[in-house]
Amino acid sequence: MALYKIADFDPDYKDTFQGNDIKGMGVYAEGSDEKVGTVSDVLVDEEGHFRYLVVDLGFWIFGKKVLLPVGRSRIDYNVDRVYAIGMTREQAERLPEYNENDVLDYDYEERVRGTYRTPVDTATPVESSAALIDPTYSAATAGYQPTPATNYPTYDRNTYTYEQDAPLFNLNDQDHQTLRLYEERLVANKRRQKAGEVAVGKRIETETARVAVPVEKERVVVERVTPADAGRAVAPGEANFREGEVARVEIYEETADIRKEAFVREEVRVRKVVDQDTVEAQETIRREELDINAPGLPIDER
Repeated sequence: MALYKIADFDPDYKDTFQGNDIKGMGVYAEGSDEKVGTVSDVLVDEEGHFRYLVVDLGFWIFGKKVLLPVGRSRIDYNVDRVYAIGMTREQAERLPEYNENDVLDYDYEERVRGTYRTPVDTATPVESSAALIDPTYSAATAGYQPTPATNYPTYDRNTYTYEQDAPLFNLNDQDHQTLRLYEERLVANKRRQKAGEVAVGKRIETETARVAVPVEKERVVVERVTPADAGRAVAPGEANFREGEVARVEIYEETADIRKEAFVREEVRVRKVVDQDTVEAQETIRREELDINAPGLPIDER
């Protein structure tokens, strides 16, 4: 029968206890305020049933860890304590030391179980550790009476089951218990997060523009013509010879006057709009179902 650390068997084991973690709780002797040690781990079997609490006996025996069967423990979540039922310092000294690197075989477990099979010296009924299954479970009237040592049965390594040591491992030996069945559901929420940033700015681009402007330029045309009375003799005194006579004509021309002016070309408006979209997600969810194993026994399920 292989044993596993609870976190290796079920990484989400804390969810079963509504966020409570038994690891790290203080272990106290039943009926007193004497601290025995602390819970350093929990061991479960192949089916996930709690079998042992790993207790660090630092307050009793420094540096020693031992196994405490779950049936010999009582958890009080109100004060974050685990009570070791009937454990004494002498008993703790007889227990084999637990080393997580060692293989926990039948012989080792028998040494542990043999130590705890010594009858508990108390007449007061003690509460079983059904609280390990349901942290809200309360069994003030629960208890067991250990079988006298002389009536212990013999055990066969080939046929042994934990049910044969009910006082050590039985978590369901009460007439009434409450089991919570859990299921997972997908809860869809939305959160607003920044997807990016759009920067709208201006930049200046240059180009060469060309414009054609028609201009006028004046020029002087000197035209020589032969008059109609060419060759006619003029009367004396009619001919007026003057040296240095000049005719002056002003000439004008147009030049292109090019300048730049700024005009409004267009207007840009920046705003945000919201688009609607649907995002689908798919996850595997778990649900616990009740499994009743009572062959041949009458069960009234309501």
